[in-house]
Amino acid sequence: MKYREDLRTVMTLDAGGTTLAFTAVQGTTEVIEPIVLPSPGDDLELTFQSIIKGLNEVRAALSEAPVAVSFSFPGPADYALGVIDDLENMPAFRGGVALGPMLEDELGIPVFISNDGDLFAYGEAIAGLLPDINEHLQEEGSAKRYQNLLGVTFGTGFGGGIVSRGRLLAGDNSAAGEINRSRNRLLPECSVEESVTVRGVRRVYAREAGLELEDAPSPKEIFEIATGGAPGDADGSRIQTGMGGDPEAALRAFEELAIVAGDVLASAVTLVDGLVVIGGGLAGAHSIFLPRLVEEMNRPFKRVAGPDLDRMEVRAFNLEDEVELAEFVAGGTRTISVPRSEKEITYDPLKRIGVGVTRLGTTKAVAIGAYALALSRIDGAA
Repeated sequence: MKYREDLRTVMTLDAGGTTLAFTAVQGTTEVIEPIVLPSPGDDLELTFQSIIKGLNEVRAALSEAPVAVSFSFPGPADYALGVIDDLENMPAFRGGVALGPMLEDELGIPVFISNDGDLFAYGEAIAGLLPDINEHLQEEGSAKRYQNLLGVTFGTGFGGGIVSRGRLLAGDNSAAGEINRSRNRLLPECSVEESVTVRGVRRVYAREAGLELEDAPSPKEIFEIATGGAPGDADGSRIQTGMGGDPEAALRAFEELAIVAGDVLASAVTLVDGLVVIGGGLAGAHSIFLPRLVEEMNRPFKRVAGPDLDRMEVRAFNLEDEVELAEFVAGGTRTISVPRSEKEITYDPLKRIGVGVTRLGTTKAVAIGAYALALSRIDGAA
């Protein structure tokens, strides 16, 4: 990707309901220490002041002038126009706020806004999982290369973004990749976010362990319980007897996440036909949920009559498993004769995609995605 060597600097921001994280990127590398400020999401003027304050602090720390600001902001929004709409966790923006144009007036440079799922996917396509897997294929002498990527984040929400052949797919309504609106296989009247989020993991653990939801430990602690650790809470004290420590409940919490996420990703991959990269706070527990997630993606459909039907035309591989990664890279290359000719042709009949976790870290991937998106828009390439 040409922007890896670009000398232009872009200021970036990862905006959420509780914090605003600012940094600056040059050549897909962060060039300053991130600055984090609280997000007063219920007060519009204070939010403006915090955003401008953080960006001015970043600008003051740079040795040369930035060419743009590019950042993630929660939706719904008209990202192309820079208009933020009715945010659930930032009520001050309800009714529509032209945040991008306002910041352009204040700062005197172009401002680009997208959502974190899109920018995460874009960053991983440029400098993360996508080039990493293609390098593996090249090293093994495979002619196969991947150019499409579905990025998803498992955290307080379930976000997504799609990159195809180097271009971020935004959609006609700035709503492409909004995978959070998919149906939940285990709770058909609900969305997938009831299971593939922090609250979903805690909800299932509480149900299985016989706890009230407010008494359920954090997902990190649930992961530690599932893997045989001795979980502690934020101040270092241990979870009290009767307040947690149920390994079967912990495993079930992540199993339900895996089943629901795997079902949705199988449907999404049918349209995207590319690699899948997972980020977000829950990605750290991939060792216990990813095998089951990939198994669910490969689980066949039943027929009313006759044999089972493959769920996808491709086979999903767990890229975090050494054995599966080796099989994925090796593929099924074969050489066949061209009819009525002495020629031969080599091809790989194994249709496959892989599912892995972020190679950059979610925050860094978002920043790199924001950087590249700004430059591509400035250059007229997106």
